[in-house]
Amino acid sequence: MTAFLEALAAPWEYDFWRRALVVALMSGVVCGVIGSHVVLRGMAFIGDAVAHAVFPGIAVAFVLGTNLVLGGAVAGVVTAVLIAVFTQNRRLKEDSVIGIFFAASFGLGIVILSTAPGYGGSLESFLFGSILGISDSDVVSVAVIGALVLLCTAVFNGRFVAATLDREQARAMGLPVFRLDVLLHVMVTLAIVISLQAVGNVLVLALLVTPAAAARLLTDRLGAMMLLAPLIGAGGSVLGLYLSYALDLAAGGLIVLTLTAVFLLCWFFAPRHGLLTRPRRAAALAEEKS
Repeated sequence: MTAFLEALAAPWEYDFWRRALVVALMSGVVCGVIGSHVVLRGMAFIGDAVAHAVFPGIAVAFVLGTNLVLGGAVAGVVTAVLIAVFTQNRRLKEDSVIGIFFAASFGLGIVILSTAPGYGGSLESFLFGSILGISDSDVVSVAVIGALVLLCTAVFNGRFVAATLDREQARAMGLPVFRLDVLLHVMVTLAIVISLQAVGNVLVLALLVTPAAAARLLTDRLGAMMLLAPLIGAGGSVLGLYLSYALDLAAGGLIVLTLTAVFLLCWFFAPRHGLLTRPRRAAALAEEKS
């Protein structure tokens, strides 16, 4: 037991580890909360598009030597608003509009980044994350943006749920559905931006969707889901970070694999909706009826 506790405490002597842990926790919590709405609305493709949309902003910030988080946030918010506006045209399918901005944003980011020295290495860190290289200013940006996203969620959560469950009813109630869509897109963007350095552009969708999907298997209540998802996201992020330290492997990949393992456990063993527990529950209900 003593050896185990010593192993847990070992990384704490390093500043880069403490910064990485704060960002991993914050990313897991924020993505878990926002991811609940993403899963309920079936917005995974939008999340993937926004993850690529922030890329040109990060590339510009990298070339100019400014804060990467803020650069990505600006580009992502602009793209999210454009997607929300263009999808109002009923002649265009939502996935078509998303696909256009998805490809264009990522292409623009690569072009901008290619003008910077060390293009290959910087591209790899953007694509796959560099959580152990996070600076103090990045931690502050993540904390501020994350707190803002959580505050907005607390204020507008009921209206988001109403617009998700029945959009026409929400309009009849006088809710500004379009503005709520824009706000949710912006919040998804900000959640993705603060998580990019943890797991990278390629894997960030997993951090947004996987904890919420696992929580969805564990409960039928939205309130419980929005509590479980950030717990799963934060716990999986921290465990993945520890595993990366112990095994000397990529942190972003191990965070995603840890969350995926939790999802698979829920898929098989969730009390009501697990693949292996459903037949037993059905048999028990049949026995009660008989």
